[in-house]
Parts: sequence; structure tokens; C-alpha cells
Amino acid sequence: MRSNSFFETEKPHRLFFKVAIPGMISMLAMSIYSVVEGAFIGKWIGEAAFAAVNIAFPFVMINFSLADMIGVGSSVPISIALGRKDHARANQYFTCSLFLIVLAALFLGSILFFASPVLVTWMGAEGELATYAVRYVRVYALLGPLTTLVFAMDNYLRISGYVRSSMVLNIFMSCLTAALLFVFIGVLDMNVDGSALATCLSMTFCACLAMIPFLRGKAVLKFVHPKLTFDMIRQIVACGSPIFLNNISGRVAAIVMNVVLLKEGGQTAVAAYSVLMYAGEIINPLLYGMSDSVQPAIGYNWGSGAFGRVRDIAKWSFGACAVVSAFGTLGMYLFPEAVASLFVQADDLALMELSVHALKLFSTAFVFRWFGFVVQGFFSAIEKPLPASLLSVASAMVFPIIFIFALSPLGLDGLWLNFTATSFCVSAMALFMLLGAQKRMKRQL
Repeated sequence: MRSNSFFETEKPHRLFFKVAIPGMISMLAMSIYSVVEGAFIGKWIGEAAFAAVNIAFPFVMINFSLADMIGVGSSVPISIALGRKDHARANQYFTCSLFLIVLAALFLGSILFFASPVLVTWMGAEGELATYAVRYVRVYALLGPLTTLVFAMDNYLRISGYVRSSMVLNIFMSCLTAALLFVFIGVLDMNVDGSALATCLSMTFCACLAMIPFLRGKAVLKFVHPKLTFDMIRQIVACGSPIFLNNISGRVAAIVMNVVLLKEGGQTAVAAYSVLMYAGEIINPLLYGMSDSVQPAIGYNWGSGAFGRVRDIAKWSFGACAVVSAFGTLGMYLFPEAVASLFVQADDLALMELSVHALKLFSTAFVFRWFGFVVQGFFSAIEKPLPASLLSVASAMVFPIIFIFALSPLGLDGLWLNFTATSFCVSAMALFMLLGAQKRMKRQL
């Protein structure tokens, strides 16, 4: 049976590398298929499809939002329960959470399937742009009950000590998605719905693979007869609220951004925004991968009372994320043409020029962005959802929407600089909250 006992026995720096490196690789692998998808759509189908995916993607993420909330929200009490050797409680959270994820996906998927034409039209999309966007959303909505399990199962694998297995599974999912993208778009010419289908099928298959250790009873977490209680739901919602609010508020901000972009610069401006989002998928997953992968270790040691180890693990997480962000900023600022060329057709000179300019401004956001990521993850790991939720909403919606209007005199440049201004303000807010929490927890840490 796999065990997570190394969370309390391994030296903090070795523990960090054992969980963070596979976590980074896993998230990078998952982001690669997103980048590959963008390259296939942008290069093979064209600007209209590329812009349509960006319009549709906020609704796709909303479809995953409740499932993510349950998966992440259950992972925190599971880790803390295991640290306290309360396996019965951990198993109840594990079993009930999977049941809740399927119900949530059925509920949200049904709404989005029927509402997507109205939502896309409301954003200002018309004709081919609207048709592509609706087709993309509906594939995810139909297959949501199967696909949404994959991220929660990835969390449960890592909690159970299957850190390398999680990494291998994510690499395999990335490769499988890329292969299916080639078949569906390159060979069968299926357009954007083929892209969505490729991702959904690979997610579903890998979710089934992730279930194997738990179905065979080989993992530390086991399926039990579910006894769902109100207190359990309340704690899952509380602990998962930061990621849920981040998903929902971030998609609201993205929808507002797309509406403004359509008015300011039309389809080309939306496509340039898509380039930024796909470029961000190269850096953001590394930051999230490190922050997310150490949460079970932090939660486990917090639950067992090893507060010194919590501090030491967190220090490594801060330092590593700062280094990754620095390299990401330099790479994106110095080589924007190379990044943009991954997604833009060679003869689309207007989109290329706008994307290169936008990337140079966008790259500066990563100077600050890492700090908010790590602080939010730390608060989530130690079961302090309120500060984590405040940071999440501020980062994903409050500051972005404020700066959409505050920087509007700068035109499109104001929209590209939105990310930098938001990241700076969130980092300042995170520092203030962390210093306040540190004073309150000084005796323990």
C-alpha cells in the first residue's frame, strides 16, 4: 500500500523537491496540451476559430468550477485528517466528494449546453465566431460528468503518495490529447468541436486510469459506504471556495475583457488576447504546480502539529516560484515573436504585430504574480479559506475589472497592462495578510 508518511519524515528541502518537481512537470504537461491545442487551432483553422475558443473558454472553466471546488476543498480536510491518523474521516471525504463532483457536472453542464447560444451572443459574438464558440462549449458540457473527475483524482493520487504516478499520468494525458488533436483536426478536419472532443476523451480515459489504485484497495484512501453530512459539505465548500471563487470571478473578468476587446479592436484584439492566455499557460502551471503540490505536505504537517516543518516547506515554495517567474518574464519579454508564432499564421501580419507588442507588456506581470499564488496556496493548505478566498477574488475579478476601466485611457495597452497592475496589487495585499497571519501564529511557527 502506498503511504504518505514521508510527509512527516523527509527533510523539508528533499520533501519539497520530491513533491514539487513532479507537480511542476505534471502541470507543465497539462499546459502543453493547451498550448498544442492553441497551435492547432490558430495555425490550422485560423483567426476566427482561435478567437472563438477564447470567447468560449470562460464558460468551459465555469463548467469545471464546482468540480474543482469539491476536489480541492476535500483535499485539505483529507490531508489534515491523515496527519491526525483519522483514516475513517479521510475516506468519507474521498468517497462523498467523487459523488458530489458528478452531480455538480451534470447540473452545470445541462445549464451551459442550453444557455451557450444566448451567452455567446450576449458577449457580442456573431456569425462564424458565435457558431465556433457554441460548438466548443457544448462538447465540454456534454462530457463534463466524466472529464471533471480527472483533476480531483490527481489530487487524491498525490495525497496517497502516488506523486510520480500522478506526474506520469499527466504526461500521458498531454501526449494523448496532442495525438487526438492531430487526428481530429489534422486528419478528420473536425474544427473546434474536434479540439474539445480530443481534450475531453483524454481526460476521461486518464480519470479512469487514476481510479485503478483506489478500486484495487492499494491506496491509503479507500472507497467506503458514503455518509454525506451537512458539516462535510460545509467544510468542503469552505476549503474549496478560494479555487471556486477564482474560477468564477476569473471567468467573469475574462467575459468582461472579451466584450471590451470586441468593441475596442474586434476579432483581432480577441485573438491577441488568446495569444496572451496561451503564453500564460507556459508559466502559470509551473507556479500553480509547485504551490498546489506542496499543499498536501503542508496540510499533513499542520494537522500533525509539526509547525516548524510547515514554515520550512513554505520557504522553499516561495523561493522556487520567484525563480520560475523571473525566467518566465525574461523569456517572454526577450522572445515575443517566437511565442506569438506558435499560435499565429505566418501571413496574419496584423495579429502578429499586435501579439508581439501585447506580450512585452504582459510579461511584466510575472515579476509579481508568483507571490499571490504561493500565499493563497499556503492559506488554503492550513485550512484558512477566508484569506485565501479574498486573495482569489481580488486576483481573478476585483482588480482586473477595476483596471479595465482605470486604464481605459491607454486603449488596448491598458488591457494588456491590466495583468501587471493586478499582480502588483494582489502581491501587496498578500504580503499584508501574510504578515498579519504570521503575528497571530508566531507561537506555533
